[in-house]
Amino acid sequence: MESRSETCIFVGYPKETKGYYFYSPSDLKVFVSTNAKFLEKGYMNDFVPRSRIVLNEMSGDTIPREVTQPNPIVSSDPTQDQQPTIPRRSGRVRTQPERYIGLGESVENLPDDDDPYTYKEAMEDVDSRHWQKAMQSEIESMFNNKVWSLVDLPKGIKPIGCKWIYKRKRGMDGKVETFKARLVAKGYTQKEGIDYEETFSPVAMLKSIRILLSIAASLDLEIWQMDVKTAFLNGSLDESIYMIQPEGFIEKGQVDKVCKLQKSIYGLKQASRSWNIRFDQAVKGFGFIQNPDEPCVYKRIKGDKLVFLILYVDDILLIGNDVGVLTSVKEWLAKQFDMKDLGEASLF
Repeated sequence: MESRSETCIFVGYPKETKGYYFYSPSDLKVFVSTNAKFLEKGYMNDFVPRSRIVLNEMSGDTIPREVTQPNPIVSSDPTQDQQPTIPRRSGRVRTQPERYIGLGESVENLPDDDDPYTYKEAMEDVDSRHWQKAMQSEIESMFNNKVWSLVDLPKGIKPIGCKWIYKRKRGMDGKVETFKARLVAKGYTQKEGIDYEETFSPVAMLKSIRILLSIAASLDLEIWQMDVKTAFLNGSLDESIYMIQPEGFIEKGQVDKVCKLQKSIYGLKQASRSWNIRFDQAVKGFGFIQNPDEPCVYKRIKGDKLVFLILYVDDILLIGNDVGVLTSVKEWLAKQFDMKDLGEASLF
């Protein structure tokens, strides 16, 4: 590039003019330009400063607003009238949001090389106590959701297997935040027409997520994130499926029993479809409208209050222009499913 040029970060498209929004790491500002050369193979995070930046609008009056943390999920009346809110622009100082910087990148969540691969490895691992606690939490979730019942294996039926998957979940600083143990069925042993019929399930496309994040950045909308705990356990099964008991949690005195699955679990070929059907029915009942071209994107409009809901497997993004309405949606979701409120979105 010429010496007059500057390396910047593409963050979106302006609404009322041609060109592109760029963020300048050296000047700490966002600007519009129509003349740019995109370095698609470059890695932007090499020159992104970890500092506080000011996002300035290109036009219009700005109304300063303090940064507030989303309220925890508490009981309230979702139908209560919300006080009218003044449309706001971003004239605030805030920590650099990763969601705007990473619009042009897809981040892979790669497993640690030292994550246990088997139950035996987990029990011999230096963090065995944490893995044991994580597995116990998973089994309790299975029990609370009535995922299976122990029965005698019918004659002529071969049960499918299951295994534990272990993962150290790290924060943006690289430190371990949680230890996750997931019990998954060995769905590759299922037989079509016997153990399952249909398996197709939609998932939000990354380009759709990026477009909505660009709109949110342009209009300064709130972006909140939630996680559905053991999402697939919410899906019901129409087929009769038998599974061996999970390693490390075989019931004493019932070694010969097998698990007759009543709910869908991770690993089953129809698990994602069952969960998606359950979620779709629930959000439509709450007034959300499904996008015909993007089945995992929903919207709800009441007056001047707008909410977008994006489902990506078991992660949820809520985008809207009214904190009160977003809070009521979070409360409703928490009543329907076992949710974890992640607050303002930072890594998706």
